[in-house]
Amino acid sequence: MVKLGSMGESKKTVLLSINPDNPQQRLIKRVSEVLENGGIIAYPTDTFYGIGCDLYNKKAIQLIYRLKNRPLKQPFSFICDSLKEISRYAIVSNYAYKTMKRLLPGPYTFVLEGTTLVPKIMLTKRKTVGIRVPDNNICLAIVQTLGRPIISTSAGYDDPQSIKEAYESQIDIVIDGGTLFPVPSSVVSLIDDAPEVIREGKGDVSFFTHQVS
Repeated sequence: MVKLGSMGESKKTVLLSINPDNPQQRLIKRVSEVLENGGIIAYPTDTFYGIGCDLYNKKAIQLIYRLKNRPLKQPFSFICDSLKEISRYAIVSNYAYKTMKRLLPGPYTFVLEGTTLVPKIMLTKRKTVGIRVPDNNICLAIVQTLGRPIISTSAGYDDPQSIKEAYESQIDIVIDGGTLFPVPSSVVSLIDDAPEVIREGKGDVSFFTHQVS
C-alpha cells in the first residue's frame, strides 16, 4: 500500500459497499487490515460519515489532522465497541456507567477522564477524551475486528461518492453504508459525575438538563 505523503506517489481510493444491516465479515476484515497497516478510512456512523484510523497509529492521526486542517490542541473523539472497552480507555464511575449503559449505543459523545492507554495526541490539556459507541453495525464491526478503537471526525459530506471525490488518493477506503442524514452527536461531559451538555445534537439531552436544573 502506498503511504499518503510519499514523494511523487499517490494511492487510489477504493469505494467499498458494505451491507449496513449485516456487514459482510470478509469486507470488514479487509477494512481492518487497511487500518492495521496505517491506512485511513471513511465510514458511516449513526450521525454522519466519519474519517478515521487506528487509535494507535500516530502518523495516520497526524495525517487526518492535516486533512481536516485542525489544530493538534483539539483532539478527535474515538469509537469503542462497548461499555467494557470504554472502561479500558476512560475512568468510568458508577454514575457514568449507568448513564452510558442507558444511552449507548447511540448518538452521543461522552467526555471522560482518559486512562494511560490513550495516546497523548488524543488527550486534551485536562487529560480528557471524547468517546462514542455509535448505533451503527458497520463501524462497530470494524472496531471489534480491529480490536482497538478508531478515531472519529466528520468527513464533511453526506454521501460516499462525494467523500471519495473530495479525498481521492488521500484516504484508502470509503465505505458505502447507505444514505445518511447528518446530524452531529450530542456531547456530554460526565467529569466528576457532574453532567454538562456541551453540544445538543441528535441524542436527546433532556435527561441531563432535568438533572442540572
